[in-house]
Amino acid sequence: MRIVDLSLPIYSEMPVYPGDPKVFFMKYRSIDTNGYNLTQILFGTHTGTHLDVPLHFVQNGDSIDKVPVERFMGEAYVIDLSYKKAEEEIKPEDLAPYEDKIHPGSKLLLRTDWYKVLPDNRYFKEQPRISYELALWLVEKKVSLLGLETPTINPVDNKKLHQTLLSGGIILVEALAHLDELKKDKVFFIALPLKILNGDGSPVRAVAIEDFYGE
Repeated sequence: MRIVDLSLPIYSEMPVYPGDPKVFFMKYRSIDTNGYNLTQILFGTHTGTHLDVPLHFVQNGDSIDKVPVERFMGEAYVIDLSYKKAEEEIKPEDLAPYEDKIHPGSKLLLRTDWYKVLPDNRYFKEQPRISYELALWLVEKKVSLLGLETPTINPVDNKKLHQTLLSGGIILVEALAHLDELKKDKVFFIALPLKILNGDGSPVRAVAIEDFYGE
């Protein structure tokens, strides 16, 4: 069994998506003064590698605490789209070769290697992006979870694409990293969010486990 960390680090004053809250760490207690360390952290619910649930863009949609925890883990397929260039759309025909692996309830991880652009601000503006046609296709296929190595779905049509996917029952995990380190295209994926009451999203520690099934 091999475990690969798919998460970006969270640190004070890290780059964030334009308009999102900045990240600040403050030393609240220290071993020298208080006998223990304690840090206060201020960040948005969609900081770093994070998960979106319907409430993020859907009025009265399910919040994190209402989504069954099993939705955040399970067998996932890694689809290599690393050939996609900056600002290029990902379309249904790009996933067509993998259609036999995509069924109701499937979890998909789209590899683009876009995390390597960090910390350049191009990361937030020029990413390969999900097309509206692909969003509709994924909803029609009843995909359960979609993981991306980009900070959002589509920076040009962000609201429309999020509403389409989230209202269609697809959990989104954004800003993944290191999918290029995986040696298998089928993994056991885990992206557990904090259990935030009425939460619209949460940072996650995403990991992939290879050979989970002893293959």
